Amino acid sequence: MWQKFARLFVIKTRPEAFLVIFALANGAVQRGQVYLGQYPGFGGKLLFLACTGSVFMAGAKILDCIKHEAAKAEPETAKA
Repeated sequence: MWQKFARLFVIKTRPEAFLVIFALANGAVQRGQVYLGQYPGFGGKLLFLACTGSVFMAGAKILDCIKHEAAKAEPETAKA
């Protein structure tokens, strides 16, 4: 039962990854806007950039891991 539940949280395809990245980006922009309100000026802009920059790094890592997992799974499916 728990394995079925855990499979819901595994990103398997590129479209799923793009949806997760989109959700991360929306949250980061919303958080960045809060920072702009709390810290007006250069500090708020810097924090906004840090929020959005982290999404780029996380998105690249997610997409890279999907490619890695697909390449790892290819030899196993070829043997079967």
